[in-house]
Amino acid sequence: MPLATVARFNVTPVKSTALHHPDSIDLQREGAVGDRRFLFARSDGTRLRGISKAPLMPIVSTWSMAEERLTMRFPDGPSAEGSALPMGEQVDIKLFDRMVPARAIDPVFTEAVRDVIDDGTLSVFRVDEPEFAGGGHRASIISLASVADVGSLGGDANLDPGRFRMLVELDGVEAYAEDGWQGRRLRLGEAIVHLGRRVDRCVMTNLAPDTGANDFGTLKVLAKHRRVGTELLLGVYGDVERPGRIEVGDVAELVD
Repeated sequence: MPLATVARFNVTPVKSTALHHPDSIDLQREGAVGDRRFLFARSDGTRLRGISKAPLMPIVSTWSMAEERLTMRFPDGPSAEGSALPMGEQVDIKLFDRMVPARAIDPVFTEAVRDVIDDGTLSVFRVDEPEFAGGGHRASIISLASVADVGSLGGDANLDPGRFRMLVELDGVEAYAEDGWQGRRLRLGEAIVHLGRRVDRCVMTNLAPDTGANDFGTLKVLAKHRRVGTELLLGVYGDVERPGRIEVGDVAELVD
């Protein structure tokens, strides 16, 4: 395997909101600490689907874990700030691959997001630990070369890899090298991730990660070049075998 390095992380405390790119993450078996702890849902456990989530993507959310304070800054200027602590009864919320238990937080966030989305049924919930609002596999990996090739095939040589919302982006390997890593163990900094199946992509990858604009035909490109059966595949999932800290610039190497 050529020398690969960690190029970027993609995390956010509130699922579907704008991504943050920290210099390092603390990857635990439950996922990256602070990532996707909160989400938008309805009281019956259902969520927005597909591109109906696009208006959420420009919202910038920050969470002070030490102070248990959450802030959401909306694209037209106003912001909401309040307690991040859970309150009320448990609600079982349906993610794409499982149900997760959650509880509502400070209603100031619910009031703010309902104004932005124009949906009077949405609320903001905190997922009960050790669950979180990401996928059942707590890590995901994609190479920048893979993204660049998809972009070139679709006419955008500068396609932002953030639209795939993968936890770790790697540089220094050829396009789709990660396809051949399934079933193997990858060391990233102090952590070791056991890599599994490839990721079946959804319509959200058509949307610009910063604005939610439908600006690139990702699924059309994948349907032509990356289809396996009914799946459109790009990137790989992983499970955390050994927790640890990972920093941008760390070497990524297969250990078996």
